[in-house]
Amino acid sequence: MTDLFEEVEEQLRSDRYRTLARKVLPWVLAALAAALIAALAWWGWTAWRDGEAAKASEQYAAALDAFSQGDEAKATQLWTEVSKSPSGGFKSLALMQLGGLQIADDKAPAAVKLFDEAARAAPDEVLGDAARLKSALALLDTAPYAELESRLKPLTEEGRPYRVQAREALAFAKLMKGDTAGARGDFLVISSMLDAPEGARARARAGMDLIDSGSAKGLPAAVKAAAALPRPQAPAGLLPPGLPPGVVAPQQAQPQAPGPQ
Repeated sequence: MTDLFEEVEEQLRSDRYRTLARKVLPWVLAALAAALIAALAWWGWTAWRDGEAAKASEQYAAALDAFSQGDEAKATQLWTEVSKSPSGGFKSLALMQLGGLQIADDKAPAAVKLFDEAARAAPDEVLGDAARLKSALALLDTAPYAELESRLKPLTEEGRPYRVQAREALAFAKLMKGDTAGARGDFLVISSMLDAPEGARARARAGMDLIDSGSAKGLPAAVKAAAALPRPQAPAGLLPPGLPPGVVAPQQAQPQAPGPQ
């Protein structure tokens, strides 16, 4: 009798398990299908992204080559194509190159728009801050101090990749508005920064000497007068072969060195 009860109970358990399995199995299969679809989608997106990055890399290199051979039109065309790429790094680099060409043509407002777009497209702080610094430098002798400060001050914070260059630009902005005390304070900080390049420290010491001698008071007027003069053309012999006068060499136009273009 006991064996009979155990057999009945075992049969009931088996029936319950089968019923539960029939209810759960569709959900398990759906979850597995969803996971498979997600994995395939991620693989497809990664492959597409890598392909786009490779394409942008080739176009960017071809643009540099065209520019070095003096074919600015082709370089501009290629960099414009790269600037529409979904690859954030090459898009940012291409936009900065296009901005540099605008600077060479004395079109600072157009350059600023391109640099700002490059900063938004940048995938990291190194490229982003390079573009932000270039944008501020393009405005250095024309924009109000408040705008320059809003652009440059965040770049001077500890840990930012171009904080020395940004502080130096901010010091010159203060000189331009007549704040010699504030400019001297920034130059003093730069001259004592252990991680500042020797060139930056030398310029900071020269800036302090200029302020201490009283010569800095005439700087704003001198800059405005210089800005009104026609843009000088570099002698052809000082440029790499094939480059038109007044255009910087490709290595100078590289955004890795965020000096003024």
